Amino acid sequence: MSAPKPKLRLDKWLWHARFFKTRGLAAKTVSAGHVRVNSSKASKPAQAVGAGDVLTFPQGRQIRVVRVELLGERRGPAPEAQTLYTDLTPPEDSIPPAPRFEGKGRPSKRDRRMIDLDRARELE
Repeated sequence: MSAPKPKLRLDKWLWHARFFKTRGLAAKTVSAGHVRVNSSKASKPAQAVGAGDVLTFPQGRQIRVVRVELLGERRGPAPEAQTLYTDLTPPEDSIPPAPRFEGKGRPSKRDRRMIDLDRARELE
């Protein structure tokens, strides 16, 4: 007989992996039905997850997709937490730079005058 696969509570793992600031926030997100484990909705924060499970959940304005690699013993520093998962989230397109002033810091008074002149010419 093989030993059972080690498991950990879903809310606790999300907190250990530093996706949520508190375990209560992780539990609230799971209870609200916003977390999926292997493409099925997780309804309870106490649902067990183990290595190889794929989690899908919202974080900020993006949807995160991660594969559980390890179960954490504690909520350690960020580099330690990043070893607990593999990020499967597709990279987002970066926001294009401002079309008028290309990242040179704050425009000077002369630059602002030139921008205003360009805008006036566009209206003509």
